[in-house]
Amino acid sequence: MGKIIIILLLLSSFCFGQKTDSDLVKESVEKLFTGMKNADTIMIKSVFADNAILQTITKSDVVKTEKLQNFLSSFSKLSKNDADEKIKFEAIHIDGNLASVFTPYEFYYKGKFSHCGANSFQLVRQNNVWKIQYLIDTRRTNCNK
Repeated sequence: MGKIIIILLLLSSFCFGQKTDSDLVKESVEKLFTGMKNADTIMIKSVFADNAILQTITKSDVVKTEKLQNFLSSFSKLSKNDADEKIKFEAIHIDGNLASVFTPYEFYYKGKFSHCGANSFQLVRQNNVWKIQYLIDTRRTNCNK
């Protein structure tokens, strides 16, 4: 009887210890912001698909596209803790190898509030790793909207 209990405990810890796709998607997104906060361009680049698209909806409602290399370059000029984007996961949807994530955020530069908005991510699973394929965000200074 004791052996059966031990086996069941081991099996249950294995089953309950597994990360869900939602957890793994969240980890990829969180890794982006950890890399940004640490000014770690290698970490930032690691979460993006090779042909990722990055866009921003400007205050004048123009959609601006930024090359991944330019995005990385902007963080290479920063020091650790200069850029701190605080996000909230509002929605994560997954269908097979496609995930969609929506995160409102507040961005702080050198400890001072800079702007806020929302991020919309599209991630794809490549070789069992979730990569950001598409990122579009809004930016505003009035966060009460």
